[in-house]
Amino acid sequence: MSNSAPSELADFPVVVTWPVQWGDQDAFGHVNNTIYFRWFETCRIEYLNRMGLNTWYERERIGPILASITCNYRRPVVFPDTVVIGARITRIGRSSVDMEHRIYSHAQQTLVADGTSTIVVYDYKAARSSPVPAEIRQIIEQVEGRSFPAPS
Repeated sequence: MSNSAPSELADFPVVVTWPVQWGDQDAFGHVNNTIYFRWFETCRIEYLNRMGLNTWYERERIGPILASITCNYRRPVVFPDTVVIGARITRIGRSSVDMEHRIYSHAQQTLVADGTSTIVVYDYKAARSSPVPAEIRQIIEQVEGRSFPAPS
């Protein structure tokens, strides 16, 4: 993985470069739709790792749960190729955050997919959602390089 980003991902603080695998293709000769969600996941986990979420989980037993995810398929991707995946937070709510994802194809020199996900902060001790801790909000704002309005 490297972190070189095309201009289409310049505003994304977390970027992952990933090779398309031969086995990612389906019987129709293009990358299967489910693989895009794996690529989103790869970048989402990298984002959470940069936030130090493993430490939060070990210390507080608070962690993320994916509540929803969407993908807009813009262009098919085929092997061989390398994709660049970007992730950024677009909203911090009371107990969840929204993330935007983009996938850029080196071979096509364009965006091939984009999507969104909602991640709920989950208290594993209490088995329920939890407010976004102030420290996590601050870490997100540091990663993003901007502040977010307080949830209403």
